[in-house]
Amino acid sequence: MCNFQLIDQAFVTLATNDSYAKGAMVLAKSLRSHSTSRKLVALVGPHVSEPFRNVLSKMYDEVHLVDVLDSGDSAHLALMKRPNLGITLTKLHCWTLTHFSKCVFMDADTLVLSNVDDLFEREELSAAPDPGWPDCFNSGVFVFRPSEETYGKLLQFCSNTGSFDGKLYVSCGDQGLLNSFFSNWATADISKHLPFIYNLSSIAIYSYLPAFKQFGSDAKVVHFLGQMKPWNYSYDPETKSVQGGSAEHELLHPNYLLKWWDIFSTSVIPLLKEQIGDQPFLSESHHGVDRIQEAISHIHMAEPLPKPEISSEERKQKWEQGQADYMGIDSFDNIKKKLDSFLK
Repeated sequence: MCNFQLIDQAFVTLATNDSYAKGAMVLAKSLRSHSTSRKLVALVGPHVSEPFRNVLSKMYDEVHLVDVLDSGDSAHLALMKRPNLGITLTKLHCWTLTHFSKCVFMDADTLVLSNVDDLFEREELSAAPDPGWPDCFNSGVFVFRPSEETYGKLLQFCSNTGSFDGKLYVSCGDQGLLNSFFSNWATADISKHLPFIYNLSSIAIYSYLPAFKQFGSDAKVVHFLGQMKPWNYSYDPETKSVQGGSAEHELLHPNYLLKWWDIFSTSVIPLLKEQIGDQPFLSESHHGVDRIQEAISHIHMAEPLPKPEISSEERKQKWEQGQADYMGIDSFDNIKKKLDSFLK
């Protein structure tokens, strides 16, 4: 492959706030550390603070601010009809990067474990099956070709049809939208089905542990699905251990969280400290204002988010969409207790 092709292709991610910007920083470092030859591009929303944008600019070749709410373009017109799809439309901006011939989109809550440049040998729309419904693809990692025409068609489709997963999960409504738009993914071309190791769900291993034991060591990308993200945990630098979550979570894949925190603490924290120093900043967590210096000294950026009470119907819908709370109410221990109560 010639050099022109290499610079004409890019890995793309999206950070909608400072929390996801942390994930994007770790993602960039993991891609660089595994010697990617492609460019790195970050789309950032208006809620990403300037210091975090500055750090992203040091780690990515390009950083683009995208704000569909104020854009005044066709995205804004579509949004007027369906204002609940704002974040979905923000992600669709990746199709506007037409100075690239081909891109691989990766959610900010993914972590690269080995070189994945071979993904650029695939065509649009290549993606891995979703663990919750394998006839749908998971939109956390996908290969696409930037195109203003495709972007326009997606916006029109979004405006007219919407996303079948947008009501409960506005932030991930893009998955339902993209599966509806690329509706022949499941049947048309098997070469567009990425192996699961390119988008290994951090919660899917609970569903089929034998497969994880057999093939988990070959994983190339891990995807931290669910409410709890790596940055919601605490990290103890003395013991090099991660606190939070559940015993089952730590038992099944402790290395993934440790890898994420190792990168964050060694490569990201120093850059954040350069930008923010002792100045206070508004945390993305529910605690409000934190101080970055305290966060740096403890290598601890946020407390675990509280689990909101949900109805039985909402819980059922979460299960159906592959969003079971395996580290909380749907943990193995809780399910076992429920089953035991029926047997008494």
